[in-house]
Amino acid sequence: MEKFFFTNWSSLLRIVVIGVLVYIGLILLLRTSGKRTLSKMNAFDLIVTVALGSMLASTLLSKSVALADGLLGMGLLIGLQYSITWLSVRYQTVDKLIKSEPTLLVYQGRFLHAVMKAERVTEGEILASLRERGIASLAEAAAVVLENDGTLNALQHESADAPHSALKNVPKP
Repeated sequence: MEKFFFTNWSSLLRIVVIGVLVYIGLILLLRTSGKRTLSKMNAFDLIVTVALGSMLASTLLSKSVALADGLLGMGLLIGLQYSITWLSVRYQTVDKLIKSEPTLLVYQGRFLHAVMKAERVTEGEILASLRERGIASLAEAAAVVLENDGTLNALQHESADAPHSALKNVPKP
């Protein structure tokens, strides 16, 4: 029963030392990879973040994983994410493979119920996004878009009809 709560001081010291070193290493890797690594998450970014957390925990708590191995694994994941995002900025095909398109949920003041059902978004969630942006009525909304990171963005009529509309890359009904 004693080992259940405490094994020895060297085990605790290892966790402290490895924890500090892996933390510093992860910060350096994230700073080197750029702001995009820490931006709002789409599904691809979420997978990388969960995998990084798992590697961090394994490196920190498993005596069988050396510090260099853990840092190399985290560096590899961050490097792959950097490469994929670099490619997605340059090649639309890669971008479409890793990211979903934004989806129109409200268009010209009307709910698009079939799309809302497919995306599992309720009228209440859409109305809340309108209120957040100070739009008092559904009739005032030119569009509500479900972005590829899961956020809802609402646009008023006058902004959606501008020559360079924010709805340019959003498929319309």
